[in-house]
Amino acid sequence: MIHKSVIIEDGAKIAENVIIGPFCHIGKDVTIGSGCQLESNIILKGKLTIEEDVRIFSFTTIGHEDSEIEIGYKTHIREFVQIGTQEDENEIPKKIIVGANNFIMGYVQILSGVELGEFCIITNAVRLYENVKCEERVIVGGLSTIEANNTLGTGVMIGGASYVSHDMPPFTLVEGNKATVKGLNVIGLRRRLENKDDIEDIKAIFKKILGDSVNKELAAQIAQTHENEYVKRFALFVANSNM
Repeated sequence: MIHKSVIIEDGAKIAENVIIGPFCHIGKDVTIGSGCQLESNIILKGKLTIEEDVRIFSFTTIGHEDSEIEIGYKTHIREFVQIGTQEDENEIPKKIIVGANNFIMGYVQILSGVELGEFCIITNAVRLYENVKCEERVIVGGLSTIEANNTLGTGVMIGGASYVSHDMPPFTLVEGNKATVKGLNVIGLRRRLENKDDIEDIKAIFKKILGDSVNKELAAQIAQTHENEYVKRFALFVANSNM
């Protein structure tokens, strides 16, 4: 069902069972998959692909004339979100990828080149600057800012009102202005990993690599020699990070 007030430019591709509320504008290069729901007053522009069962709430704007954006299936995007709307006439915009099953809350801003993995939660009024990468299952607390060209590893949880200025390793709790690693996200690990030995291995390596200081040399050695896949991932991230 598409409201009669909706403007759809020639060339847009919209599946048959999509619901679009009043006063939306759909650009010519937009593709919307089946089962999607758009509330009112939404603007979609540029080369934009929205996969199945995505829900977008009122007053959200995604894309501009030269942007390229992908939104993964079953992602929810709440009110007043801006994704790839900041147009810089001096730069070529980079592709934005939002993976599947993400929850992006109100007033979030996502800039050029950002990549979100699956099952991320970006809470209210967060700003992700250019080329930020969030691996899967990242949670960013409200009013936080992630500076450009930084990566948040899988399972990272960022506390509210934090300012992140460098990479943050997987499975960590992060907080502050400027943000620092406060410890491991143990609750997240328990929910994710069935084997308790995996968690204990991560704890042991965490203390060695990120104890009093960041030991990238040791991290590289552990990444090459350790048998635990989660430890390898953690150590390799630290070894290659900008911490």
